[in-house]
Amino acid sequence: MRVSSRETVISPKSFGVFHLAEIVRFRELFYIFSWRDIKVRYKQTFLGIFWVIFQPLVTTIIFTVFFGNFAKIPSGDLPYPLFVLTGLVFWNYFSNSVSHAANSMIENESIIKKVYFPKIILPLSSLLTGFIDFLINLFILFIFAVVTGHSPNLRIIYLLPFSILVTIFSSSGIGLFLASVNVKYRDVRYILPFFIQILLFITPVIYPLSILSPSHKIYMAFNPMSGAVEASRGIFSGTTPDFFLLTVSAVSSLLILIAGFVYFSKTEKFFADIV
Repeated sequence: MRVSSRETVISPKSFGVFHLAEIVRFRELFYIFSWRDIKVRYKQTFLGIFWVIFQPLVTTIIFTVFFGNFAKIPSGDLPYPLFVLTGLVFWNYFSNSVSHAANSMIENESIIKKVYFPKIILPLSSLLTGFIDFLINLFILFIFAVVTGHSPNLRIIYLLPFSILVTIFSSSGIGLFLASVNVKYRDVRYILPFFIQILLFITPVIYPLSILSPSHKIYMAFNPMSGAVEASRGIFSGTTPDFFLLTVSAVSSLLILIAGFVYFSKTEKFFADIV
């Protein structure tokens, strides 16, 4: 009697086929990972969720003292504390999302080896976790703006979803790319803090783009977070940033997102063998 054996191989589908369908199919797992990350992040901490608010507020005070008072960096029509807090709210979401997404595959390597699921859920769930923190900080930012006499200008409130989408696209694309690279090259976890620190200083978080020369402004436009930060400040100052800046930032963020998804989908099939 001959016994035949069958081997079933499950491999991720190509880009453009599996992403949305598989995420919807495994949406419960996506929510589980997201909720787990939220609980783990603040477990056994004294201040808990208040760390979300504490960090940008303290950083705002420090930046205001050194860059606003001592260095006398201009802040246009906004008081420097509101100017820098606006930039920090969006920047913190970007930097934290990239950091958590980049390490998501390594932190979950035991699960990757045992169970099949679309691996893209791991970095995306960390992005959702960071978005919850972002919404809390955004709420605090709006309160601070009202208190300082700079209520959001409803005429250009459309700049808010623009800034949010550009930030999400940029952090998602870079996070997915680094998550893939980090699986094979563990140096990423050591390089990443340095990389993010450099990005902070080439993003107008502590200074306005207006102090730069026209040629430098063109280069800065290709950093999508420049458009996101400048547009978010326009909500409170009542001024619309340069159209070129907004357009280039939007296109750049979309290209980064697509590139990150494509690279992740092409390398995902090797994750279980490497981690």
